[in-house]
Formats: sequence, C-alpha cells, structure tokens
Amino acid sequence: MLKITAADFNKALQKWFRVHGRVLPWRSNPSPYAVLVSEFMLQQTTVTAVQPYFQRWMKRFPDVASLAAAPEGDVMKHWEGLGYYSRARNLHRAAMAVVAQFAGSVPGDLDLLHSLPGIGPYTASAIVAFAFDQPVPVLDANIQRVVARLFDFKENISTASGKRFLDQAASSLLPKKGGRLHASALMDLGATLCRAGQPDCPACPVKAFCRATNPSMLPVKPAKKTITPVEDWRAVSIRKGCIFLVPSPGPTWKGLWLLPLGEPSSEPLAEISYAITRYKVRLRLVDAEPQQDWQAFSLQNLPPMPSPHRRAVKAIVAQKNNL
Repeated sequence: MLKITAADFNKALQKWFRVHGRVLPWRSNPSPYAVLVSEFMLQQTTVTAVQPYFQRWMKRFPDVASLAAAPEGDVMKHWEGLGYYSRARNLHRAAMAVVAQFAGSVPGDLDLLHSLPGIGPYTASAIVAFAFDQPVPVLDANIQRVVARLFDFKENISTASGKRFLDQAASSLLPKKGGRLHASALMDLGATLCRAGQPDCPACPVKAFCRATNPSMLPVKPAKKTITPVEDWRAVSIRKGCIFLVPSPGPTWKGLWLLPLGEPSSEPLAEISYAITRYKVRLRLVDAEPQQDWQAFSLQNLPPMPSPHRRAVKAIVAQKNNL
C-alpha cells in the first residue's frame, strides 16, 4: 500500500523517535505486568493524567501476585481519581486470572490475552507489541489518525470497513521485527506532530510518505453525541468529624462510596459540575440528618470515592471551616 517501502518508512520514523520520543515510566521497564497496568490505565485517559497514578500503583502493587492478592477496596483506593472504575476491577480480575491460569506470568499470545477480563483486541495487541516486542498493528487514537492521514483515508474509521482498512494499512507499515519501537514511534508521532486538528506537517519525519491532501480533516469520525445536562442532588451529613456515605449500587462507580441521595432544595449548600460519558452533571448538595442505613467515615480517612463526590466533600468541609 505504500508508495515507498515499509523499511524506508520505518528508518525515517525511528530516526526521529530516537531523538524526540517521549520518556514514559512504563517504557523504562516494559515488563509484561507494567505494560498491562499502563494499558488499562491509558484507556480513555491521557498520558499526563496516568503517569503519577502508574508510579504510585507500581509501588503498592509491584507485580501480578501482589495485585491478585490485594483486597478490592485497596485496589479501588489506589485507582481513585482516574475514573472509569470498571477498569480497576477488570485489571484486578485479570491479575487473579494470570495467577490462577498462567502461574503469574502475563501471556504473550493474543488469544490467551483475549481470554483475560477487560482485555479486548487493542489492549491485547498493545501488550504483545510493547511487552513482547512483536510487530503487530496497534491502533490507538493517535495511530489511527496517523495511518488515516498517511493513506488519505476519507471514510468513517468507526465502520467495519474503516476498521478493516486501518488494520490492513497499519500492517503494511510493520517492520519485520521490533514491534515496541515501531508502535511507540507511531504513537508519539500522533501525539506530538500528527496531532488532532492542524498537524505540524513541516516537522514530520515521514511527510514524504504521506498522501493526505487535507490532513486537518482526517480522520473522519462519527458525529459527537449530544451532551445531556443532569442534576444529581446529594445529602451531606457531617457529625463529630465524620461524614455519612453509602455504597454505590452500581453499575457506575461500583465498589466506591458515595454521598447519599438528597432532596432537591431551593438553597443548595454547594454545587460541583463534572462530565461523565455523554452527561454534564450538576452535583448539588443539601444538608441532611443521618439515616440508619448510612455509614460514618472519618473525614481524615475516607474510603474509595469517585472524584466528584470527594471534591464535594472537600468543598463542604472548606465551607464549614470558613464559617
């Protein structure tokens, strides 16, 4: 599919990467477990946001065995703030499966990786490439953008035919060996130069290979979903240095603790806004007496909570301290 050979393409790409590639903690020691953790964390989350969480996680759970043996509450506590908490539960379950089925060693086979909880085609390919250095297509959002522009692909990349084209095009770029370097270089090219919107084409190391006539318009994606506004009223009950919480009923935020549901009021104590999937939520807080099924937690030792609820508690405590 290339007008110049994949070998020439990779020579130019890798020369650039060795100078301009990003330094990331999971790249310094790309063990299968470290790559597994990083790929779960990077799902729908930026590299910048993930880095401090990854480093803290690896100190607490340095290997598959320590993660598999940890209680779920501890796992969720160390994930707190990253969002999309089903990833943490799936990572925990995957670690337990690796211990039970593969003697604690993350497998390097695509089919075996697919059998683990929370691992789909992309994550399996990423683990095989980054942890086991195999040349396989790795199509994250950055690489999809690079490939669509290189081949001037003007169809919707979310369709079955679009996905098939990207996979075939990415496969045509693969070197005979060195999957880790190849995937990392493509990913960093998309993150830094061939970025969304207007790319920096003059600085691109592979511009001689690119067919895009209007790269800023690529890739073609489905229209964004409409954002729906939602109000969520929550009760705040603080007594003797403790706050009363309830466990999440799921499926959202399963395994975390929340402020209880509250009655709407014309005078909320405070308001926190946040986005989740296609919703813009106004979390509005009201004072309330504790109920029998609410559980008290010390304000100095809160359980795992989603970031919006933790921010709400912090705002109320600050408000009370300023009275």
